[in-house]
Amino acid sequence: QPNAMGGREVGALSNLLAAHLDLDNEQHRHLVADFWQAPQPLAAEVGVKACDAADAILDGRIKAIWIMATNPVVSLPEADKFRRALATCDLVIVSDCSVDSDTVKCADIVLPAQGWGEKSGTVTNSERRISRQRALMPALGQAKPDWWILSQVAKRMGLAGFDYQHARDIFNEHIALTAYGNDISQALSDSNQPRYLNLAKDLSPMVVGSIALIEESPNHLEQQNKDVVSFSRDAYDAMTPFQWGGARIAPIKTRFIAITPPSHASIPNRHPRRL
Repeated sequence: QPNAMGGREVGALSNLLAAHLDLDNEQHRHLVADFWQAPQPLAAEVGVKACDAADAILDGRIKAIWIMATNPVVSLPEADKFRRALATCDLVIVSDCSVDSDTVKCADIVLPAQGWGEKSGTVTNSERRISRQRALMPALGQAKPDWWILSQVAKRMGLAGFDYQHARDIFNEHIALTAYGNDISQALSDSNQPRYLNLAKDLSPMVVGSIALIEESPNHLEQQNKDVVSFSRDAYDAMTPFQWGGARIAPIKTRFIAITPPSHASIPNRHPRRL
């Protein structure tokens, strides 16, 4: 299954932009487009959700689909309907580490992706804790990282901005966008709640105390005003888990829930069998 929380952080949902910015917010779209120096405005229309993809294929709205790191023919609701939809789709591409998954069997093109023990990158769990994922073994055959596959396809389509050489390059871009988006989007947001996704600030206390490489060689880490700007490859490899949004901008009152410990049941002696 995919790195679902990490995917959300980089905008891999039909209604989200990278860095948890809102697709339906025009100012957020301009912000991300400006950061990426996009040659055209970002699409404003919310895309098709995964659970609605079968209907979109069957009614002709989706002509080609690329499925990565998941097995929707098994895991989605109404999986049989999704299987039937894939059978009618003009082009089905599947990136997977398994050659015989149910979804791979529906594919026109199969791209060999690295498995869990072969990947190097980051994973975010449901409490927003980002951890380095380190490969346990060399990749077999022609298996490649998902980011490499995406970058190669983008470049062969003539798109610029995909010259990544290492997972660290992508993580550094993510750090920069979260800082850029955090500083600007707070002024643009209609909400009273600030955005806490700013990895440049969240990483600062973590790297000072836990990465010895940085003390030995300051060039491993680039900082501005004590905020992390980018990692070298060595610092990225040595990164320890951290939780983004750990330090809130404004103090909040903690709510406590009273918990009464269970007590032993009292059974009268005259009713020994009574429960």
